[in-house]
Amino acid sequence: MKPTEALSGLLAVVLLALVLPLRAQEVGLAARVNGVEISNFRLERHFSDYLSTQGRSVGAIRSPSTYKRLKREALEQLIDKELLWQEAQRLAVKVEDTQVQQELEAKRSAFRSADAFTRALTEAGFDETSYADYLRHELVASQVLQVLSQPAPINEQEVRRVYEENQARLVRPEQVRARHLLLAVPAGADAAVAREAEQRIRDLLQQIRTGADFAELAQRHSEDANAQQGGDLGYFSRGKMVPAFEAAAFALRPGEVSEPVRSPYGWHLIQLEAHRPSEPLEQAQGLSIVRQMLLGQRQAQARTAALERLRAGSKIEVLTAL
Repeated sequence: MKPTEALSGLLAVVLLALVLPLRAQEVGLAARVNGVEISNFRLERHFSDYLSTQGRSVGAIRSPSTYKRLKREALEQLIDKELLWQEAQRLAVKVEDTQVQQELEAKRSAFRSADAFTRALTEAGFDETSYADYLRHELVASQVLQVLSQPAPINEQEVRRVYEENQARLVRPEQVRARHLLLAVPAGADAAVAREAEQRIRDLLQQIRTGADFAELAQRHSEDANAQQGGDLGYFSRGKMVPAFEAAAFALRPGEVSEPVRSPYGWHLIQLEAHRPSEPLEQAQGLSIVRQMLLGQRQAQARTAALERLRAGSKIEVLTAL
C-alpha cells in the first residue's frame, strides 16, 4: 500500500470516529418523544425558564455537575410537557383563545412597557404568535395533568390521627408584614437596563431616608401588582418569597427599610411593618393544615403516577449528553 493510500485510509477512520458520535447524539436535537422532536434550542429556552422559577441564572452556576443535573431536570420536565400535550391531542383537550390571550396579557403586564415585553420575547427566541402558541401548550398540559391526577378522597379519621401525632409541631410560623417597592428588570435584560433600575432604586431610597413616605413612593413608582396598596404584601412566613427578598425582610426590625435588594424580578426596597413570633395553632387551624397537607401529598403522588403511566406507554429517546 502506498503511503498516500495509508494516509487516506487513516483519515477516513478518523472522520468516521468523529461523525458517528455526532450522529448518535443527533446534533440539534435534545430528545424525541413518540417520534416528536425536542430541539436543543427549545431545551435552552425552557432551561432558562426552569432556572428562573428557582431564582437561579445560568451565569451563577459554578459547578459543572450542578449545571448538568439542573439541565437534565429541565429536559425531563420538557419531556413530561410534551407527553401531556400529546395526551391532550388524543383526548381532544383544548383551551379557548380568550384564555390564552388573558395569559399573554398577564405576562405582558409584568413588564414596564410593550416594547420591553417584545424585546424579552425576541431575546428568548419568540415572537408574539409563537409565544402565544407556547402558552397554549403550557395551559393545555396543566389542564390534562389535572384531569389525569385526581387524588383519592381524604379520610377524616386519618386527618385527626396525623394531627394528634404532630400537634406539638403544629405552630404558626414566624411571620413578618412588609411593604415593597419593585423596579422590574426583565429576564435577559442587558446590563445597562439593570444599572438604570439600580440607580433609580437608590434615588428612591435616598428620598425615603430624607422623609418621603414609603407607601406613597410605592404607589407612584412600584412596578408590581400591589403598587396601589402602597406595596403592602401582608403577612408572610419563611419560604414564601425568593431567597434574597426573604433574607432581607426577616433581617429588618419594624419601621426599618432595607438596602436595595436584587431578585430575579428586579430591584426592591422593603419596609418592615410588623413581626410575629411563632405560636401554637388552634385545633381547627391545625386540622385544616393537616387536611391540606394530606391532600397535597395525594395530589403530588397522583401527578407522579399519571406521568409514570404516560412514560411507560411511550417511546422516549434522549439524544443529548447530560
